[in-house]
Amino acid sequence: MKVYDGADLRNVALVGHLHSGKTSLAAAMLYTAGATTRLTRVDEGNAPTDFDEEEVARKITISAAIAPVEWKKNKVNLVDTPGFNSFLYETKAALVGADSGAVVVDGVAGVEVGTEHVHALCAELNIPRVFVINKLDRERSSFERALESINNAFGRGAIPVQLPIGSEKEFKGVVDLIRMRAWIYSPGGDGKGKEQDIPAELNDQATAAHEALVEMVAEGNDALLEEFFAEGTLPVEHIVDGLRQAIRDRRLFPVFCCSALQNIGTGQLLDQFAELLPNPVERDNAYGSWNGQQVIRKMNDGDPLSVFIFKTIADPFAGRLSFFRVISGVLKNDQHLINATTGTDERFAHIACPLGKTQIAITELHAGDIGSVAKLKDSLTGHTLHEKSAPVQFPPVQLPEPSIAYAISAKSRNDEDKLGQTIHKIMEEDLCLRFDRDPQTKEFLLHGTGQAHIETVVSKVKRRYHLDVALHAPKIPYRETIRGSATAQGRHKKQTGGHGQFGDCWIRMEPLERGAGFQFANEVFGGAVPRNYIPAIEKGIVETAVNGFLAGYPMVDFKVTVYDGSYHDVDSSEMAFKLAARKAYKAAMLTAKPALLEPVMRVEIQGPVEFAGDLMSDVTGRRGRMNGMETKGATQIIRAMIPMAEMLTYQNDLTAKTQGRGSFTMEFDHYDYVPPLQADKIVAAAKAAGVHAVDDDE
Repeated sequence: MKVYDGADLRNVALVGHLHSGKTSLAAAMLYTAGATTRLTRVDEGNAPTDFDEEEVARKITISAAIAPVEWKKNKVNLVDTPGFNSFLYETKAALVGADSGAVVVDGVAGVEVGTEHVHALCAELNIPRVFVINKLDRERSSFERALESINNAFGRGAIPVQLPIGSEKEFKGVVDLIRMRAWIYSPGGDGKGKEQDIPAELNDQATAAHEALVEMVAEGNDALLEEFFAEGTLPVEHIVDGLRQAIRDRRLFPVFCCSALQNIGTGQLLDQFAELLPNPVERDNAYGSWNGQQVIRKMNDGDPLSVFIFKTIADPFAGRLSFFRVISGVLKNDQHLINATTGTDERFAHIACPLGKTQIAITELHAGDIGSVAKLKDSLTGHTLHEKSAPVQFPPVQLPEPSIAYAISAKSRNDEDKLGQTIHKIMEEDLCLRFDRDPQTKEFLLHGTGQAHIETVVSKVKRRYHLDVALHAPKIPYRETIRGSATAQGRHKKQTGGHGQFGDCWIRMEPLERGAGFQFANEVFGGAVPRNYIPAIEKGIVETAVNGFLAGYPMVDFKVTVYDGSYHDVDSSEMAFKLAARKAYKAAMLTAKPALLEPVMRVEIQGPVEFAGDLMSDVTGRRGRMNGMETKGATQIIRAMIPMAEMLTYQNDLTAKTQGRGSFTMEFDHYDYVPPLQADKIVAAAKAAGVHAVDDDE
């Protein structure tokens, strides 16, 4: 592959709803440009950018992939991204490598929830974007209906620059509204098309659309507007220049049309990408920092070399593969850079241009280009690498926190030690995965963005590392506490041959505020209990409180004060006083009004405004307390406090209630009392499971 300057690069992220045809579009453009020898298909499992075993099996994109296309003296780096809601964090991370986004819209379904999500991600990162209406060869497809849905969702700035020739099975080409020419394609052909005059039946429609396009281009540019009023139109070169500027300013969002599976319109699409979309040199400066000071890097070859890693693949055989973007300078083979996070010297040996799973060797990469390198020692996603003499660190992309957790365990005891190591290898490439052990329930928990995310990780564990694991709903880490105060005596006396056992203490137990934990105080006077036995009493209370009283859950937020007791010169010991403290604890709990506590989660729910009523009713039905509401455009945001026990199946329920258009995040907030009805069920379940809160050890 040739080496390209920044001005000849186009980095385009293909984004869109699940099954809108992004991967098929990438495959078609690769074939059109001659990068592949045949038109591959997702259904056949041979699409260049869906090469992971999980992607082939599920027929969806799970991880972002790069596919460079050389087209008419330009290099177009296509970034194929996931459209499934659970994997949109991958899309957001991959957008670091893009200078523009092509939002792919299904010609049958029009704008869907995923379309809205990815459009919002591009807007958040200030990425210019265009729309591509795909699947126009399908039954019930409609360019007009899809365009209307785009305008309704995103405004009048989405303006067609192409019109389809024919519809459904008769779709055979596109009209270029900039140059007013038609391009006719053969179904399943090479994607390059033949230029000809616009069909007579489309002349009037094309002329009206051309005039609307010219007017929209002129509208935001004083010079062009003046020319438009004077001449009544604009020459082609001025339309192109004005449209390029309007795209960069995110004022206009051109709409294209195609059929990826039939390879209709892809040649024209590549022409328009190369002509209209911004190159890296035209992007804003990159802002980093070093030692608390802002550092600015221009995306050109003249600035000091800096590289940002936006994706990592952990392969059990090939090792770690890093995908990076050259932010500034020129990266050459075998060059050494410093990792800004770890301080490690890294050697970029055998840099390549990734085309799916294939690595195409290259000698150097210029500012703005995308590349890959294998076996960096300590560099991971989100890390910056720089020249030793010009340090800089760019901020990583802020990704969402995991919203769901499952308990995970190895099916074989022999594999238990491998489980943690395997998950941590996958975490190197998956930034939204969390793995920890609950200190109370002792379960290993796998946290992810959704059920599909967790299931995919489990499949990777099995396929890549041959480790069988089981998933199940996590145990709720309930806790116990007291609502009232109580006093009690604990007396432990045993007489056998020789020395006996004697310990006697009086304790006072009282509740503390939430989060206070456990406190212990000594108010014994006059030597009723020798000072050297006081720690044994505290230890007896602490060890017993771990097993609670009602249902075997740890006791928290209470204070115990030992204020009296007695001892025997010969028979008393630390063990005797520890056992006496256990009896005192049990006796006090009988009258201290024990209660169960449950974890309460801070939840933020997002969904279409039309489902707001159902979502609020559902929150109430889950024993939730509303914290506030906010409307952003067509999205309703609901904030609430909901018990963790009510959230274990929430994702599936939310998907059903919002037709797949809702999402949520949650994190632990506080513990609160379990209502009596639920508490009785929890205690009954604990007794049925044979849990005994307190043993006397006698």
